[in-house]
Amino acid sequence: MISKKTKYGLNALIYLAKRYDQGPVLISNLAREERIPRKFLEAILLDLKKNGLLESKKGKGGGYSLYKHPKDIKMGQAIRILDGPLAPVGCVSQTAYRKCEECREESCCGIRLVMKDVRDAIANILDNTSLEDVIARAESQSLTISMNYQI
Repeated sequence: MISKKTKYGLNALIYLAKRYDQGPVLISNLAREERIPRKFLEAILLDLKKNGLLESKKGKGGGYSLYKHPKDIKMGQAIRILDGPLAPVGCVSQTAYRKCEECREESCCGIRLVMKDVRDAIANILDNTSLEDVIARAESQSLTISMNYQI
C-alpha cells in the first residue's frame, strides 16, 4: 500500500502534468485544489525537486512545475522517491536489498520467489506508466462514464 505522502505526491505531479505548458503553479493553489495540507505538500514538493522531477521559480509568476515532459516521468520513479523500494520484502529489492534473517537458503525460498514475481509485476506496470498515460487513462474513463449517462 502506498503512503499518504506518496498519494499526495502523485496527485500533485498529475495536477502539474495537466498544466505542463501553463507555467509554474503556486503551492497554495495546488494545495487547495488537490486538498493537500500545505506544509505536508511543501515537504513533498521539495523531495520531488531534489530528485529531479520538479523545478521551482521564486517571485512573481513563481511556483512549481515539472522538470520534464509528463511522458518522461514514470509512476515508479515518483513512488520510489517518496516511498522507497517497490519490493514487498527486502530480499527481492533491486534498490534496497536486505537479506532475510529467517531465510536458510535464499535461492530456493518459495516466499522470495513469489515476492520477486510480485515486485517484477508492480515494477513493470509502474515503470512503464507515465504521468501522461495516467491523465489519458483517467480522461478516457471519464469520457466512457459520461457517454453511458447520456440519452
